[in-house]
Amino acid sequence: MARPIKETPILEGEDARRFVERMNETRVESAEKKRRRLANYKLAMSIFVDK
Repeated sequence: MARPIKETPILEGEDARRFVERMNETRVESAEKKRRRLANYKLAMSIFVDK
């Protein structure tokens, strides 16, 4: 039997400020990482999507 899902904690104060700051940072992805990510995505989609 499944266990109940706990409530998600609410960030406050300094933790909330740091979280928002990190979410607003621009993340840089190298061309190689992007190529690998897209290749993996295409592979996964070819497996899971009916043709």
